[in-house]
Parts: sequence; C-alpha cells; structure tokens
Amino acid sequence: MAWDTERTRRLILEAAVEEFATHGPEAARMDRIAAGAGVNKERIYSYFGNKRKMFAVVLTRELQRLAEAVPLDEHAASDLGEYAGRVFDYHREHPHFVRLLHWEGLHASDGEPVAARSERTAHYSEKIAALAAAQAAGRLNPEVAPGELLYAVIALAGWWFATPQLQPMLMPGLDDDPDGRRAALVRLVRLLGAVA
Repeated sequence: MAWDTERTRRLILEAAVEEFATHGPEAARMDRIAAGAGVNKERIYSYFGNKRKMFAVVLTRELQRLAEAVPLDEHAASDLGEYAGRVFDYHREHPHFVRLLHWEGLHASDGEPVAARSERTAHYSEKIAALAAAQAAGRLNPEVAPGELLYAVIALAGWWFATPQLQPMLMPGLDDDPDGRRAALVRLVRLLGAVA
C-alpha cells in the first residue's frame, strides 16, 4: 500500500497548529504533534526538519490562509471598516492565528528570524499599495500613511482576541455580544479611514 504523503503532511500540520498555538515554539512537543497526527515522530522530522523549521512552515501556511480568505485590494480598501470586520470574523473562526503571531513576536524580540519575512513584506506591500490607490482615488483618508493605516487595522482587528480580558473592563456592554464587538471595530476603522 502506497503512503499518502500529502494527507500525512496535512495531518501533521493540523496537529502542529494547535500544539504551537497552545505551547509556542519552545514548549511545543514533537511527540504530541505526532500523536495528534497519528504518525511516527520520525516522519515529522523527515518532512519538516526541526521544530523551529516546522513552526515557520505552520505560521507561513496560516498567514497564506488569512491572505486568501480576506484579500485586500483597492475595492476592499474603499470600505476599510468592513475589511477590518472580515479580519475580525477570521480571527473569531481561527483563534489560534493571533496566538501564533504572538509566539512569533515573543521569539523575534529575542533575535529569532521571522518566518518568510521577504514574502510577507511583499504581500504587505501589495496591501499598502491598495490603500494608497484608494487614498489617491479619494475614497480613504489621505492624512494617514498607508503603512500606518494597515498596521492600525491589523492591530485593531487582532487585539480583541489577543487581550480579551480588557474588553469587559473597557466596554462591559459587549461582554456577550461578538457582533457588537465587530460593529465597534468596523465603526472605529471607518472613522480612521474617513475622508474629511
């Protein structure tokens, strides 16, 4: 019987996402990933190399999934609030994503290399260009640099999930209302992007 390499890789990556999101790249255990995927631990090393390389593959794959699910072009940039709402929806459905980014950030501050840095920079450059085009067309506030605007949207959409403990202290009326949290985000980003 032939070994289904693609299926095995997919099972390993699915198990690795949860392991890395929960424990981070340092405390993640390859034996738990292997058990979750139902494979021999040596199979993981043959496909992905060491744990650090596997974390980079997992993070890169998850970033690609977000980019495909919530693209930002000039049309989407014209309603930046709704784009932020769609990013919020993605984070709500994939709560592990923000945790993976935070683990990466913790280790990047210690001098660890950033996964797929040049590819990610190119991807963000395309988004920045879309924002600049919407600004040039008069559909988005030109007073905020497009890179700063993108950074603000990323931060605002993800922070709800990165620090959920703050929201009840600041906005207790939204405790059991994820749609209300989304609406607050959309409203805020629309104000940020509004043309005077």
